[in-house]
Amino acid sequence: MTQSQRWFWLWICAIVAVLVYLLAPVLTPFLAAAILAYVGDPLVDRLEKRLPRGVAVALVFALIVGGIALGLVLLVPMLQQQIMTFTAKLPTYIDRIQTQFLPWVSQQLGVEKPNLQLGELKQMLAERLKNAGGMALSVWQTVSQSGMALMATIANLVLIPVLTFYLLRDWDIMVGRVHELIPRHVERTVAALARESDEVLGAFLRGQVMVMLALGTVYSVGLWLVGLDFSLLIGILAGLVSFVPYLGFVVGITAAGAAAMLQFQDVAMLLPVLLVFGVGQLLESFVFTPLLVGDKIGLHPVAVIFAVMAGGQLFGFFGILLALPVAAVVMVVLRHAHERYINSKLYERRGSDRSKQAP
Repeated sequence: MTQSQRWFWLWICAIVAVLVYLLAPVLTPFLAAAILAYVGDPLVDRLEKRLPRGVAVALVFALIVGGIALGLVLLVPMLQQQIMTFTAKLPTYIDRIQTQFLPWVSQQLGVEKPNLQLGELKQMLAERLKNAGGMALSVWQTVSQSGMALMATIANLVLIPVLTFYLLRDWDIMVGRVHELIPRHVERTVAALARESDEVLGAFLRGQVMVMLALGTVYSVGLWLVGLDFSLLIGILAGLVSFVPYLGFVVGITAAGAAAMLQFQDVAMLLPVLLVFGVGQLLESFVFTPLLVGDKIGLHPVAVIFAVMAGGQLFGFFGILLALPVAAVVMVVLRHAHERYINSKLYERRGSDRSKQAP
């Protein structure tokens, strides 16, 4: 590649980065639709062997939209009820922390009881709950007055399924068009990188999401059997953050343990909570991840956390959606660059120079 070609591609990358930064809010529904289409395309390809492409696309599209709608209809009311219950019981929990937990900690550690102004916090929460109706009315008035923002949100929600359908229908055509644009002298290398990136992305987007749903279900059902009031809320939270290994386990067991102590006021109730998350961790390690994901991702937990935080900081919610797919592709490119370096003359020359210098 000549110097002018390098500068050309650097300018192209810079322009694309600036456009993505400026258009991130507009691009969010397109990226969400692209992710859904990418996840559904393999199933469309399988059905296409027996059905026309249009029929296969319609079936997969109905499955995606129906699954999302069913999940929202079933989960949102239950989550709303648990959040309202938690909000109503929060003053009681604050009393227990002040009158029971803090003295117990002080006695066990042999230190003076910390002077926390929990009474003022409880009074503030009570006032907020008392005025909840007025606050809701105020929020509704604000949303109603921001007509353009409300219309934009509704348009994005409607746009996502429409874009998903068209992307599903024309996915293979678009991939073929992109493949035709690749310069022939690098076509083999780019195609190999694309195939490996597809394996990594497919393993994550299809497999890891299923693992998250499975863990969320296991944690929610297990905590419900224990009798925890906020089993669904804690279980879904632990499942959602489980894309980082062990993070779902740590967050879930911490939240569930605190909730169990506040609800039952019995240390023995921590044992069934530990059992639930222990079973969930075993299922994740020996059943869910090997069966649904495999070992093709290879993203280190630190890299996952950094990618999500950096994407959110740079591009907002669009960046969060884009972070892990980009990180997976970058990992594939870096792995390929590492292999080329190991097999290059530069690496061999360094190794031979060191061997010559050795006594």
